[in-house]
Amino acid sequence: MSLGKSRAAVPSKLHRNFHNNAVLNMSGQQDEKSVVLTAYISNSEALPAVSCKDQPGFSGPSRKTGQYNVQKCRAPAAVQGSSSGRVPYQRCSSQDSLDEHAMVDYYKELEIIQRSGDAEHQEEVQLKVADEGEQEEAWLMEAGLATLFDESASDGEDSIVLLSTLTRTQAAAVERRVETLKQTLRKRNKPYSVPDVREIFKPSPSSESKENEVESTERSGSSNEEVKTLGNGVGSDAQGSGAETETDINLEVSFSEQALIYKEELKDFKVSQDKTGRTRVGDLSPEDMKKVRRLVLIEMSALFDTCGIELKAHKALKVKVRESGLFGVPLSTLLEQDQRRIPGTKVPLILQHLISHIEEQSLDTEGVLRIPGAATRVKAVCQELEHTFYDGMFPWESLKQHDAASILKLLIRELPYPLLTVEYFNAFISVLKLPNKKQQLQALNLLVLLLPEPNRDTLKALMEFFQRVIDHKDKNKMTLNNVAVVMAPNIFMCKGFRSKISEQQEFAMATGTANIVRLLIQYQNLLWTIPKFILNQVRKQNTANQRKMNRDRAVKKLLKKMAYDRERNSDKQEKNTEAEGGFIRVQAPQFSMVSMAVQLTEDLKASDVLTRFLGQERSLSVKREDLCLYEMGGNIKERCLDEETYIKALLELNPTAEWFIKSAQH
Repeated sequence: MSLGKSRAAVPSKLHRNFHNNAVLNMSGQQDEKSVVLTAYISNSEALPAVSCKDQPGFSGPSRKTGQYNVQKCRAPAAVQGSSSGRVPYQRCSSQDSLDEHAMVDYYKELEIIQRSGDAEHQEEVQLKVADEGEQEEAWLMEAGLATLFDESASDGEDSIVLLSTLTRTQAAAVERRVETLKQTLRKRNKPYSVPDVREIFKPSPSSESKENEVESTERSGSSNEEVKTLGNGVGSDAQGSGAETETDINLEVSFSEQALIYKEELKDFKVSQDKTGRTRVGDLSPEDMKKVRRLVLIEMSALFDTCGIELKAHKALKVKVRESGLFGVPLSTLLEQDQRRIPGTKVPLILQHLISHIEEQSLDTEGVLRIPGAATRVKAVCQELEHTFYDGMFPWESLKQHDAASILKLLIRELPYPLLTVEYFNAFISVLKLPNKKQQLQALNLLVLLLPEPNRDTLKALMEFFQRVIDHKDKNKMTLNNVAVVMAPNIFMCKGFRSKISEQQEFAMATGTANIVRLLIQYQNLLWTIPKFILNQVRKQNTANQRKMNRDRAVKKLLKKMAYDRERNSDKQEKNTEAEGGFIRVQAPQFSMVSMAVQLTEDLKASDVLTRFLGQERSLSVKREDLCLYEMGGNIKERCLDEETYIKALLELNPTAEWFIKSAQH
């Protein structure tokens, strides 16, 4: 694809097509391929400045807020990119459309990328679509269902438990892939041991009636769910007169099940309130997150299947990549380097420093992410960073703001493997094929949860930074649209993909990828949340695993366990008696007050328990925002509770849970 000529002035024919087919009109009406969004305002703030050498490790997402605290290097705020002398560019302030001016910025950004000659030292990652049958086999392995085609796989018992928790649409997604794999093996005349799908999901007589009862409850619960509508945050009638409405995203019922029922299209969405509390990424134990990921993969596939969209997963052929340095190295390599210096680092230090430097020089600067730095200067700075960054000798005070923004974008697009991963890159692009905005958001929620932890954490840090830029839009002219349009080619036009598409394909992708970045920025509060129905399936798996573990032990061990259980049940009866008497026992083994009794009421929240604890703990060296009340045991390994969690409602869901207060970073 040739991008030698400037995109600043889009060719007239292309411009007309673009105007007619690819943007939302200014009245706010939605094109078939686009969605209407309004901005979400973040409350995230950066931590105080620290030096490059002795900064503490990046703390990762706060267990209390879900936000990332990007640390700062010392650098005077005097040096700023200046646009004095330029004629101000008339930016579109509308958040409801991708207008022509905004999309011109997209092509300008592509031109800048082309001129910069990215990654000349780097071998291109070759993307290949998986062969027939290969994709299904890889999918079943990733979903923890390898035993369905390989009897020697070691996760047989876990597979049975996992299958027992699936919804109708999730089970159908598994059946489809098992059947496809079976037909592929038959075509190749290969021996296979893939079971008949009817045998896989054959219900036992005892469970069939329960299943029907649960399905009936889910269907009636979801169809009768009360939908709140708000006009720009103010209560309004559900049949309002054209005003923007806001509705809850239902996280309690499987997204793919909802796709069978709901066909409406609403304009704006918020996270639904639930008495048992929201669960953010990072709130669960690694063991439970492994179960979450498997269920999310099945649910994501079921959602696309239900909507009739076929996903072709790519796989990356191995290429030679740099093994050290800052630019053109894999994200995992960057983090390994950083963690050797600062254990626990979640987001690359170079990215943290660039974000902090841009913010220190004021986010009010016009075109802070749009106006490029000087190409020769940016190249020289990158070389200097490679040699001096980890020594703490880089002169941050001399780095111009627009140069820093250009380097940040360069860092993202020079990753040899895309930030959204090769495996799910096509799924992200396919999100806008889903029929309505609600399902697009649900799919993005699942895809974010499927990303490897380093990719997910880095993406979140970027989205929070972009939102802080947007918060200053009155001064910097960087609206939600502008930021999405400028950053989309840097996130989506990854090496190995950019060179494979034609100009027509690039044109077709322009508004699509920009819209996806808009959704990621605007709805990050929702997208980094674990849906309740997924968490409930994890609880069912844990309960089933505990029962099976108890049944399958040898007689001697079982007798010991029974004796232990009798003793423990006696303790639990005392605890339950205490709960029935109107109190719960909260433990805090890290602190001087080891435990305390808290009166259980209908309105008791996790925040109330923490307030009570802080009122009694005199020698506390931990900040309130770093403390968390945890639900532990019963049908969950460990869960950091949202402060709005109602304890009594959660106790009904997990009657044998124990309650602990500890540092969220512990």
